[in-house]
Amino acid sequence: MENFYWFIVMCILLIILPGPDTAITTRNTVTAGTAGGFKTMFGTCCALFIHTSAAVFGLSAIIVKSALLFSIFKYVGAVYLVYLGFKTLWGLRNKQVAAAAETSVKGKYENQSCFKQGFLTNLLNPKVAVFFLTFLPQFVNPGKDSFLPFLIMGITYTVLTAMWFVFYIYLLNQISAFMKKPRTQAIFEGITGTVLIGFGIKLALEKAHN
Repeated sequence: MENFYWFIVMCILLIILPGPDTAITTRNTVTAGTAGGFKTMFGTCCALFIHTSAAVFGLSAIIVKSALLFSIFKYVGAVYLVYLGFKTLWGLRNKQVAAAAETSVKGKYENQSCFKQGFLTNLLNPKVAVFFLTFLPQFVNPGKDSFLPFLIMGITYTVLTAMWFVFYIYLLNQISAFMKKPRTQAIFEGITGTVLIGFGIKLALEKAHN
């Protein structure tokens, strides 16, 4: 493995850039609290472990080199992101002030789906598979076995992602009084829903890599 420290620096820069994972984590933290944010984060990290395993065992190469498989992953991921976006916007339309007991039940229901949302948002994004296959090899010695280096770098990326989201979720929680105002939540959910739809459309319009 070469330039591991540069790999860490690049990972940090890439992780903090806003993307679908950040959008869904923000939405779930604002609407379901830190519990929702952490469940979303765990879902994202579980999906990253799957991407790491796929890269290590060569499945990512198959996906990237196959236009059909890439397209399947791309469109399924795009549809799911657009679905989450419309679901968020639709929730704004039907939002009403609930009683404390009703809010508690709703909060529990939302927390149960946060893990799945974080997991599927990351897993169904083929750009993550492309990232692992095109970015990781730059830090591996050519001509040598890449199994262990890929595994180490994949785990490192996942750990750094978890660390960033822990900080990010706690940051959102620190300003929770502001974030939990109905008007603030409506604005953030509206922005998040729009962003998710935008990411989904952008993903769907991207050309497959041959």
